Amino acid sequence: MSNVNDKKKIIDDDQPLNELEVEKNLTATELKGLFFKTKNKLMAVKVHSPFKVYFDGPAFSISAENLVGPFDVLPGHHNFITLLKACEITIRSEDGEQRINISGGIMHVKADKVIVFLDV
Repeated sequence: MSNVNDKKKIIDDDQPLNELEVEKNLTATELKGLFFKTKNKLMAVKVHSPFKVYFDGPAFSISAENLVGPFDVLPGHHNFITLLKACEITIRSEDGEQRINISGGIMHVKADKVIVFLDV
């Protein structure tokens, strides 16, 4: 009978899936639990200009673009502030995807709350 090590690192083609698994030595069960804890998590998102609110509600993610390139913000993202360039913001919520074309703005992310100021 072979002895199976429950704490064996999860690998694919002899490469760790990511640094988190290497640091914490996650088992498949632990990794699955981590995935399901964050899968249904939402963050509060508000996209507005001085005279109009484009979106205000819970969302799974928001995608935009700054001078470095395109990026996504998901629940649990670190505190973050950036200037947005002209792009299309995509908000994914329980109601589907909403796309908003912008000419620029400021995005502030803190504690699962995202605020996007447009036309400022």
